[in-house]
Amino acid sequence: MIGSTSGAVDRRRLLGLLAAGTTAGVAGCLGGDDGGDGEGEDGNGDDSTGEDEDDDHVYDRNAFSHPGEEPVEFTESQRCPVCTMTPLMYPNWRCQLAHENGDGVAFDTPGCLFAYYAFLPIDSPVTAGWVTEYEQRELIDATEAYYVVVTDDTAEEADDDVMKLNPRPFADREDAVAYLEEWEAEPLTEDDVIRLEDIDRGHAEIYRGNRLPN
Repeated sequence: MIGSTSGAVDRRRLLGLLAAGTTAGVAGCLGGDDGGDGEGEDGNGDDSTGEDEDDDHVYDRNAFSHPGEEPVEFTESQRCPVCTMTPLMYPNWRCQLAHENGDGVAFDTPGCLFAYYAFLPIDSPVTAGWVTEYEQRELIDATEAYYVVVTDDTAEEADDDVMKLNPRPFADREDAVAYLEEWEAEPLTEDDVIRLEDIDRGHAEIYRGNRLPN
């Protein structure tokens, strides 16, 4: 294990508290705005009019047709459903998911993908996805990737992150574990390496807490 045991326990307790705190909001996942903080290309992080949203999930936007067999090309017309930024503009971080019903969504960052995955706006399950491997600019299988959960958004290592802070995706678990020592801002252990299916509301709160459904 890398890092202190007490640090790992504290981080797991934090994630548990965050998940519990957002559980109360699950019943209100329909409606409301995205709580944007002004970041993004449109000035307020939301390109909707705000009308007739009471019956719509906050992320139920910007879907496109996705065959699900391989990643589709990123285009200028795609918008991240979480922050409305253009994934095409962020080759170091962009990613995408495909639903069983043929819908696809593209994200500018894996942090936004975490928020979307924890609060899926439709009943159709995610069947495929691709994320950009950390510092590689290469798309890898999101369902097979390993994600290092970093939480300190004031860390020097996060200075180049888009949207303030993001998990670090890796194709190989060995590379993810090796990165634990590179992140000096806080103690990390192998418990901080997760898979796509492990993403929950606590992780979403860490990365996009101000853009979660009400």
